[in-house]
Amino acid sequence: MPAKTRAFGTDAARNPLAPMEIVRREPGPTDVELEILFCGVCHSDIHQARNEWRNTVYPCVPGHEIVGKVTRVGARVGKVRVGDHAAVGCMVDSCRTCPSCQAGLEQYCHNWATFTYNSPDKHLGGHTFGGYSTQVVVDEAFTLRVPEGLDLAATAPLLCAGITTYSPLRHWKAGPGKKVGVVGLGGLGHLGVRFARAFGAHVVLFTTSESKVADGLRLGAHEVVVSRDKAAMARHAASCDLVLDCVSAQHDINEYLALVKLDGTLCLVGLPEHPLAVQPFSVVLPRRSLAGSGIGGIAETQEMLEFCARHGIVSDIELIPMRQVNEAWERMLRQDVRYRFVIDMASMRG
Repeated sequence: MPAKTRAFGTDAARNPLAPMEIVRREPGPTDVELEILFCGVCHSDIHQARNEWRNTVYPCVPGHEIVGKVTRVGARVGKVRVGDHAAVGCMVDSCRTCPSCQAGLEQYCHNWATFTYNSPDKHLGGHTFGGYSTQVVVDEAFTLRVPEGLDLAATAPLLCAGITTYSPLRHWKAGPGKKVGVVGLGGLGHLGVRFARAFGAHVVLFTTSESKVADGLRLGAHEVVVSRDKAAMARHAASCDLVLDCVSAQHDINEYLALVKLDGTLCLVGLPEHPLAVQPFSVVLPRRSLAGSGIGGIAETQEMLEFCARHGIVSDIELIPMRQVNEAWERMLRQDVRYRFVIDMASMRG
């Protein structure tokens, strides 16, 4: 029988998050049930709950950076066992048959992946609910193992912010001999810097804030440039093999395209609410590419978690109880967090 689960969500774009009950399905033969221990707070949660992308279905329970403890498994589950620590990211299913799914790129499913929240629920009808809740049931094919040694709370943001930055760095072969620019030192950017450094690239952080220079260097950047300094920006013109744009606010993308060398790439991973204006000459000369990248497939996300365990990479977090989530959202919009909020789900139990 489906079970009621405690959650935090909203029933309208203008309403704050508040306690509610949702229904989770009974685990089937290939399902994994998790008691959610920690859930990261992503900027996408705000976009979605406030209907800024114009596609939200209510009630909306956000959260797609989930780390938990396995409480039940179906008879055919072999990936994890009861008592293991496991994780769920941005997807809980896909068609599994299209060319993208067959290539391990479920995030680009031709028939649309089933996202962790705000997607049609194939099992119960209605739509999916996310990790701002006490438990979740997910098919083992979309469940991830958490390697030993990783701090569980600080691992949660890796399930979205981590894979969102890891995947393009891997795809465009960041490594020794390559210069990688990272634009913005926030929830995405601070992990982008860490990954680019761990891949062996020369890393330059571009930030609008002088107060983040020291943090950028601490996180692994070889150089930090305050982007308001036009002379400093000019010194890096046409020099980067890859620029990872992690900014979710409106900004002039052309000044960052100017950093990209011949046949280099600027990859968007931040998601501003409104379209960015691109000047044609910013890409025509000198033959630059403007690209985007969305999270990663399940196999690549598991690979990323193993990479993090080997290199000691987790997110810088501020742990909060669920009752502070609305305040945390407002602080996030003011960029008043270094660098990711994570909800302690123990605050919803007891």
